[in-house]
Amino acid sequence: MVHAGSCHCGRIAFTVEGEVSQAIDCNCSMCRRRGSVLAFFPREAFTLTSKEGDYGTYRFNTGRIAHHFCPDCGVAPFSEAIDPRNGQPTVAVNLRCVADIDLAALPVHHFDGASL
Repeated sequence: MVHAGSCHCGRIAFTVEGEVSQAIDCNCSMCRRRGSVLAFFPREAFTLTSKEGDYGTYRFNTGRIAHHFCPDCGVAPFSEAIDPRNGQPTVAVNLRCVADIDLAALPVHHFDGASL
C-alpha cells in the first residue's frame, strides 16, 4: 500500500510504500516535544515528492538521525538515519502527517528513547 503524507502547508510532501501495522510512541526529548507517532520503513520505500532538500534539518545528541522539518509551518514529517541493526538507510515517518492512517486503529508500541 502507498501512503501519501506532508507537512501542514504542503512544502514537504512524500509517499511511502508499505504496511503500517503498528505505531511507535517514543518518549525521547524530541518525539515527546513534537508529539510524533512513528512508523519505520526502508529508505527505498520512501519518495520525496516535493523539492529535495527544501526543508530544515535538526540533529542532536549523537547526530545520527536527521530530523527534517518544514521551515514554513514547522511540522516535522520524517527523519532519516542508518538502522543500527542492519546498517541500511531507514526513514521514520510521523504518522500524524499521513492522512489515510487511522491512528486509533493501530496498536501503539511505547519505546523508551529517553533512556538511550
